[in-house]
Amino acid sequence: MNQKHLLRFIKRAMKKYPTEIVHVEKGKGQTLMEVFESMNLTAFDLSVDTLDMHADRNTFHRFDKFNAKYNPIGESILREIFIKTDNYVEGKYFGHIIKEVMADLEESKYQNVELRLSIYGRARDEWDKLAKWAVKHRVYSDNVRWLVQVPRLFDVYHTKKQLSNFQQMLENIFIPLIEVTINPGSHPELHLFLQHVVGFDSVDDESKPEHHIFNLDSPLPVNWTEEDNPPYSYYLYYMYANMTVLNHLRRQRGFHTLVLRPHCGEAGPIHHLVSGFMLSENISHGLLLRKAPVLQYLYYLAQIGIAMSPLSNNSLFLSYHRNPLPEYLSRGLMVSLSTDDPLQFHFTKEPLMEEYSIAAQVWKLSSCDMCELARNSVLMSGFSHKVKSYWLGPHYNKEGQEVNDIRRTNVPDIRVAYRYETLCEELNLITQAIRTDELETIEEEGSTSPCLFLV
Repeated sequence: MNQKHLLRFIKRAMKKYPTEIVHVEKGKGQTLMEVFESMNLTAFDLSVDTLDMHADRNTFHRFDKFNAKYNPIGESILREIFIKTDNYVEGKYFGHIIKEVMADLEESKYQNVELRLSIYGRARDEWDKLAKWAVKHRVYSDNVRWLVQVPRLFDVYHTKKQLSNFQQMLENIFIPLIEVTINPGSHPELHLFLQHVVGFDSVDDESKPEHHIFNLDSPLPVNWTEEDNPPYSYYLYYMYANMTVLNHLRRQRGFHTLVLRPHCGEAGPIHHLVSGFMLSENISHGLLLRKAPVLQYLYYLAQIGIAMSPLSNNSLFLSYHRNPLPEYLSRGLMVSLSTDDPLQFHFTKEPLMEEYSIAAQVWKLSSCDMCELARNSVLMSGFSHKVKSYWLGPHYNKEGQEVNDIRRTNVPDIRVAYRYETLCEELNLITQAIRTDELETIEEEGSTSPCLFLV
């Protein structure tokens, strides 16, 4: 969804539902028309410029201003009415917008997306409310899967007395999922919704200072009652630990498992990428890998996916010409192009096409490069084996050039063979180095051991 789409929807809503109560202020209901009248605005006054939701130079290195851009016309009440699922109209307008986006995707035929919804962990019933919204408004499409993002905002909720410790936040996020896995009838709508959820994301401003280093002396979640926010690695570890238990249970029950794919390495300290390497299936952004060659090499060896969004980075953290995506691609890292907040960074109905076209022009990527990026995006996605087989061929999950179906991927066999052979050589090199080191250690121990003589 871009600004123009949202603008047209708001104007249609003002004409179609002017007398519908959409908000309660000081115990009094406000109709949609009254909300806009309180701002001295009519449908005629609204334009893309007045919405003012596009990121500009003022958002660079200013995550607070970036978040404020989500408020149409700078009014948080409009954000609540039109792009929230839990509001007075029960997410009615947002559901309509999402269905329009899904219809556009189905019409284009060649685009699949993973959209994000938020679970905050403030209350135990958040999952049920979200699932009820999804089922009620039928926000389902074969072209769409959902990722659930968890904002790292425990300190905010703790300050507002909504949570007393970090354990409560974890329980609010994971206990409903465990309950519905054990007994789908306990949360029937959530059971339906989870069939289209593929994983979790962890989001917030990574550049925030962290006042605690996660180690063995760190308090357990039940004892984390400080006002300071837990560090990035603390959030990621306990999400991963709970997801491991949940996935083990879901696997036993015959349900699909969920993956952890956090925003990681967009800003902040390098050790975020260490946490991402150890705990994540894939990561988003990974810009800071350019400053850590050893970590970059580890990500290459493990082929951990990195979904990169150069247009988003250009507005927030790193100008386009400094973006490391072309270097990552040429070195063989598993990178793909991804959109990030199309409402703020893109102009057309096809934001992903904007990412590909600008990348091709700026970095002079070849058609082979573009097809490899597209192939990587399918491999990294949370879509089913059946869908991936349709786009990449029946043997996509095996290795080597023999499994490449060039009729579907359009990636030349020689490129796939080069990637596979290079990775194998690197792994063999490391294996041989370890074996050589072990032999030298054994020989040294043998030469220094005491000799026994028979007299």
